[in-house]
Amino acid sequence: MTNTPPVGGFQEIDGRRLFVHRSGDGGPAVVFLPGASAVGLDYFGVQQEVSRFTTAVVYDRGGTGYSDALPLPRGATAVATELRELLLALDIRAPYVLAAHSLGGLYAHRFAQLYPREVAGLVFLDALHPDWDDFMPPAASLAAAERPSPGPDRTALRAMYAELREDYPEDVLQALVEAKVSDEWLRAGAAERTGLVALATEVRAGPSLPDVPMVALTVVGTDPAHPSQELNEAKMKMEAARVSGFFRGEQRVLSDTLHHRLCFDRPDAVVQAIRDVVDGS
Repeated sequence: MTNTPPVGGFQEIDGRRLFVHRSGDGGPAVVFLPGASAVGLDYFGVQQEVSRFTTAVVYDRGGTGYSDALPLPRGATAVATELRELLLALDIRAPYVLAAHSLGGLYAHRFAQLYPREVAGLVFLDALHPDWDDFMPPAASLAAAERPSPGPDRTALRAMYAELREDYPEDVLQALVEAKVSDEWLRAGAAERTGLVALATEVRAGPSLPDVPMVALTVVGTDPAHPSQELNEAKMKMEAARVSGFFRGEQRVLSDTLHHRLCFDRPDAVVQAIRDVVDGS
């Protein structure tokens, strides 16, 4: 990945550069784990709000975004250990609150399995669950999501990305939007999505999660392109099951946004969930 980030910088881990941007002070630090086709700076808006009350970190996994290239997809253990090495190199002390969106949920799950004493809390932002296929209709299975989709309309993508980030500083907005519609970044996003079944299998084989404060935001807004009451009901049940594993777990349902728009349409709900977990840790 050769693009120059508009903010933040790089940390070398195992001879590779990882992009990272840190804001704020205090602890526990909040670390954002992006979804597939997302990058750390997609969470820049909510990061800035969280940095008002604690340290907030966004980063790009190896092979994605501004970080150096790696073969994709990668296993959950590799991604989790890479993140821990990054946080140690930056001298950001554990324990952490992990705020994980979409695919990032599986990586956060694995991190918490491997390093339970280093997790102060979890915030699942409409995140993937290792038992996804147990709840979802076959058409929405992980295997179905791995199948190649038609090439994107880059003009439409560029317009959507710009609209979602219209409140970002102009230099951040322009650089990020152009990078997100590049061949390199689009290929990386598609490649990560080809490993969903293997990721879920890997995480399911691990131990239970630590019983820490947890909030799960469940998006049930109806996407005009994929309307499905069955899917929404399945997500509700899945997240309820996730929450039941935590003494201090809470599910919060949002019907006024979509999966990919969550942090842009409802930054208030995202930041409040994070603050509640930070305060409860």
